[in-house]
Amino acid sequence: MLRHRAVISHLRQACSFQSVPSRLCIRACSTNDSLQPQCPRLAFSGDNSSPRGWRVMGTLLGLGTVLAYHDHRCRAAEKSPHIYTREEVRSHSSPETRIWVTLGCEVFDVTEFVDLHPGGASKLMLAAGGPLEPFWALYAVHDQPHVRELLAQYKVGELSPEDKAPSTLQTSDPYADDPIRHPALKVNSQRPFNAEPPPELLTENYITPNPIFFTRNHLPVPNLDPETYRLHVVGPPGCQSLFLSLDDLYQFPKHEITVTLQCAGNRRSEMTRFKEVKGLAWNTGAISTACWAGARLCDVLAKAGHRLCETEAHVCFEGLDSDPTGTAYGASIPLARAMDPEAEVLLAYEMNGQPLPRDHGFPVRVVVPGVVGARHVKWLGKVSVEPEESYSHWQRRDYKGFSPSVDWDTVDFDSAPSIQELPVQSAITEPKDGETVQSGEVTIKGYAWSGGGRAVVRVDVSLDGGLTWQVAELDGEEQRPRKAWAWRLWQLQAPVPAGKKELNIVCKAVDDSYNVQPDTVAPIWNLRGVLSNAWHRVHVRVTP
Repeated sequence: MLRHRAVISHLRQACSFQSVPSRLCIRACSTNDSLQPQCPRLAFSGDNSSPRGWRVMGTLLGLGTVLAYHDHRCRAAEKSPHIYTREEVRSHSSPETRIWVTLGCEVFDVTEFVDLHPGGASKLMLAAGGPLEPFWALYAVHDQPHVRELLAQYKVGELSPEDKAPSTLQTSDPYADDPIRHPALKVNSQRPFNAEPPPELLTENYITPNPIFFTRNHLPVPNLDPETYRLHVVGPPGCQSLFLSLDDLYQFPKHEITVTLQCAGNRRSEMTRFKEVKGLAWNTGAISTACWAGARLCDVLAKAGHRLCETEAHVCFEGLDSDPTGTAYGASIPLARAMDPEAEVLLAYEMNGQPLPRDHGFPVRVVVPGVVGARHVKWLGKVSVEPEESYSHWQRRDYKGFSPSVDWDTVDFDSAPSIQELPVQSAITEPKDGETVQSGEVTIKGYAWSGGGRAVVRVDVSLDGGLTWQVAELDGEEQRPRKAWAWRLWQLQAPVPAGKKELNIVCKAVDDSYNVQPDTVAPIWNLRGVLSNAWHRVHVRVTP
């Protein structure tokens, strides 16, 4: 304290703050000019002959040099931020490499914020190593000033303006014109593109947002002109065919309906773990729900002159997607279903209030409530009524179930009916398999659905592998009898048994015909891995 007073005393004697041209100005480094101190002018009094005065002068000059250098570094950082390529950002996608994201041209290291994210760490990790914009588009609440201010604290640099995302597809590639997809989708194959939303996003909303609706393509996505589009509806003998434009379809009464679509191969990966199958390794996400709008198929068929007949007949659909040989995707449903107004089969041109996205059939697709997704033909080009079901490969030689004893040497596709209505189904979306949960109470979420319009009446959940059960709470829209076209989301909040270090969580659904899921994969295994609806199981660890 005495030394401090002595220095102050000497400074008062040796220095006086005056307005002279020569001055030493010390500026604090700040991004806010209002925080910068005014720069006083410093002049020495007397004849400058005091040795102590020169020592103080030297000390101040040294301090000024250090601060000026720091100021120079701050200014340089402001003027020249670190520049990174997208490839460099992609390499920072885990806690080990640190977690970076981008927004616009800015790069942020959010490693320390991940565990603080209000929506949970797993959701923020979906954007790790990539852009935030696709996720903010789904959850607009993020695009707020206070969120941007918070994010600014984690800025580490900017993207190189010369770094353009390279195209990996050649123009001769039939998939070169495929649409851009949401980065949250978990890709099962690129060509053709097949992907599912991650489980933590799948049941975030009752209606699945269009960008993360599961995508099942068999062929390249066609790029169709809505102005020249025509739907060919073949008339019965003696009647003319119809060639309907989009405007023509708009003239039919518009019908809206909420429908869940599920791929026949949903949860195939669980069958693969039991015994190898052929097919895409779908997890629990090959299912989604949307509000569809369009013309009833029965109205369009009636306009073309079709009527119900006593003999068996089928409505065949042909898509405008095709392979290099010109073979198009095709499928069919029974005429009785197509002509039944209560079945509510649509020629849909809207999905969640918007024109169909390209990946989901723009400009027109078939929506067959309660029926396997394979019959919901996209990019619809032709509709006809035939005495037999479609001769398409995907109707006759795929999407059929067989006994576990049948292998590829003994399979006879003609011996099995084509899948139409799907069996009762449920799955757990939170927590994820292998996750760690806190002791005390655990929240379990998932979905349940049954084909043919059968309503889900109950979901049972077990924390001990099926020894004891609790009934989950059903959320979402109430289901109409025989018209339960959409899923039920469900959740259960249950106490974690004291002393438990792990939980074997299981769910099973029951529909209004009292169909229930089988307990294991073994009795329903089949060589194509379809109709996988055994109890869904998730194993988690418990922290004290």
